[in-house]
Amino acid sequence: MPNLYTSAALPAGQAGTVVGANLVTQAYDKLVEFALRSVPSFRAAADKKPAQQSHAGSSVLFQLYNDLAVATSPLTETVDPDAVAIPATSTVAVTLNEYGNSIISTRKLDLFSLADVEPALANIVAFNMNDSLDTVVRDVLNGGSQVIRESAGSLSTSAAITTITGSDTIKSRDIRYAVAKLRAANVVPRRGSLYASYIHPEVSHDLRAETGTAGWRQPHEYVDTSNIYAGELGTYEGVAFVESPRLPNSQAGSGAGASQVRVFSTFVMGQQALAEAVAEEPHTVIGPVTDKLMRLRPIGWYGVLGWNRYRSESLWRIETASSVRPTV
Repeated sequence: MPNLYTSAALPAGQAGTVVGANLVTQAYDKLVEFALRSVPSFRAAADKKPAQQSHAGSSVLFQLYNDLAVATSPLTETVDPDAVAIPATSTVAVTLNEYGNSIISTRKLDLFSLADVEPALANIVAFNMNDSLDTVVRDVLNGGSQVIRESAGSLSTSAAITTITGSDTIKSRDIRYAVAKLRAANVVPRRGSLYASYIHPEVSHDLRAETGTAGWRQPHEYVDTSNIYAGELGTYEGVAFVESPRLPNSQAGSGAGASQVRVFSTFVMGQQALAEAVAEEPHTVIGPVTDKLMRLRPIGWYGVLGWNRYRSESLWRIETASSVRPTV
């Protein structure tokens, strides 16, 4: 007579008693990890805010004085020169909008869940607030009119975005051009003598991989090769770089279908490129429990604010492909 096994599971063809269905169960790690997250950073670019706002309103109008035309003609000793009018001010309007999101968790979920759900929900909502608003700010910056494009192997300020090919990666010349234009327009740097740049890591790769004596690996600030070995982008061509995967990178260049070129944006800016107005600072909101059995628990975030490009001359956008992720 064959042995009858009392076991967690029986091999095929063997007889016995299986107790595993009740006594042997799958184990779980009670620590539930959050998704990988990038750090929101674009709102830090908004360094122009109302200084003496007159009253609450649905928008805030900023004004800039314009200078007089230069007076280069000599005066005539006996002629009283005509007075000239001060030019009208230039205006920039920032429209305020409501932004927010919310979720409702149940009492039953809290009681039955193997993990502590409530703190996780608060964390997810708080990140959603920063993530959402950062995307709004990023899209405002991405709408600037001053654009540099790598197109057909050359730097262009007029070529269509659809002319960008997979080999049109970022070059040091793009950074130099943007800095030259910022300095020529009297734009104030953001940190000492340095302008600021937000650059995607997959674009940064191409800048650091550029060969030749005018490339990233040659300048004086990187004579210390330990910076290169560490993969540090640092300061280069008068710009302090911030790497972020949040840069726009879904625009379409040349090609179609599976070979459609993915276009990345890189921002180079000085002071007062972006204005921000706030009626109510974004914050987490714990909603009231109003159902009959007190089981539905709302949590969300809410804010009333807005952004707009303030000094257009303070912002340049560089659009290029990336060798790391060349297609959409």
